[in-house]
Formats: sequence, C-alpha cells, structure tokens
Amino acid sequence: MRDVARDLSGAVPGLEQRPSDSPYVERVYQVAPDGGAAVPERMVSVANSNWELIAWSAEGVTGVSVRGPETRPTEVPLGGRMDGAIGVIFRHGAFLRPLPVPGLVDGSVASPHTTARTFVLEGDEWEIPGYANAEVFVDRLVRAGLLVRDPLVADVLAGDAPLLVTPRSVQRRVAAATGLTQGTIRQIERARRAAMLLQQGEAAADVVHRVGYHDQPHLARSLNRFVGRKATRLQRPADDEVLSLLYKTDAEVRP
Repeated sequence: MRDVARDLSGAVPGLEQRPSDSPYVERVYQVAPDGGAAVPERMVSVANSNWELIAWSAEGVTGVSVRGPETRPTEVPLGGRMDGAIGVIFRHGAFLRPLPVPGLVDGSVASPHTTARTFVLEGDEWEIPGYANAEVFVDRLVRAGLLVRDPLVADVLAGDAPLLVTPRSVQRRVAAATGLTQGTIRQIERARRAAMLLQQGEAAADVVHRVGYHDQPHLARSLNRFVGRKATRLQRPADDEVLSLLYKTDAEVRP
C-alpha cells in the first residue's frame, strides 16, 4: 500500500497540526480516528522541500516510512478508510545519518518491521511517536547519533549570508543536507506559498507581486510544475479532492 499519510494531511477529518520549537522539527501533524470517515476520492500531493517520518494505520495495517522531498506533484486515487496517522516534518538542514536525504528525493524508505506501537530503524526498535511527544522522540534520535543537522543550511535558506564560507561550499552543504539546490527549494516554497494565498481567496495578480513572480504566466508555470493545479482550481477546489498539507517555512521565497 502506498504511504499516503503525508498526502492526506490537507483537509481530512480529525486533522491537527502544530509548529515546533525544536531546531530539528518544522511541524508535527496527526490524523486522529474520526469514526472511520471516508477519505476524498483523490489527493494531489504538491511538491515539498522537507523530508519527514510518517506512521499511519489503514485497514488494520500499520506502516512507518521516511519520506524524502518531492520535486513534482502527484495525483493519487484514494479509497478505503484512514484509521490514523502521525507525521514529523523536519527542518531544512536536519537529516538521518543512515538515510542521506539526497537518496530520498521523490522516494521513501519503509521500516522493515512495524507493530501498532513500534517500528524498526537501523536494526533497533523504536516507539512510534505521539502528537504531543514527537520532540521527545526526536531528541532520542539525536542522542543516538542518528539525527544530525547543519545549522548553516537553515540560515542560508532564510536569507542570511554566511561568513567565511565560500558559495561553492554553501551549495555543497545545502545539497548534502536537503537533496536539493537552493534554487529548487526556493521555487518549491514560493509555489506552495502562492497556492496558500490563492486558497485563501487572493487574486492571482496580487499573488504575483506578494510572492515575487515576474508576471501571471510565470505564476502559472510554477503552479503547474510544483502544485499541479491552475490558480482558478486552487481558488475553487473540487469537493472530492484534497491538497497535501501547506505551511509556511522560514525559507526565503523571492528570487
């Protein structure tokens, strides 16, 4: 079964999400059981520059996987019922030593063994984190030496100019920690920000100026590449589809 937990995190019954003050975690979300409510007919998973760890239960089966950044949108037909899910979205610059992010771009790695409460990572059994204690789980990964971070990456993507570090070294470190170039991350984040504003009712012409596109055709090309929907579709979404979770990161979005 495809791991759809992240993809279902846009507008399904029982969704909760919150930011995190951990330097390793961008956001935590959960989809709590909601009486077996049916999921939408289809899902559009938009491009995303962060990686995450996801645990979900569907039709009596529990799965856990590490999902990498996505550079393109995908549309997936949905069926069945979601029993619950928990996702930990990691900040730019944080990565698992055993699973370098560059190898996870547009892909995922599933745990080889899971139960309703535990999963296996690098040969050891770990308790599946909860919504309220996800940061405790992350701290354990850090103490075990599995999760590390390059703080320069987050600073650079936020628009801060590093001192005593060459541009080539910056590029190398961003690619090593995120699997993407600075330019690709900013393009993805800009498209996601534009989609959020359009969903909130902003006019396309206003979004062009607020987010930093050259003109409306530039906006349209970006939405097609990273979101898979036109501005009018985002402003008037179909009742039977859901867009994956959109959230604003600290990454600079202007060219």
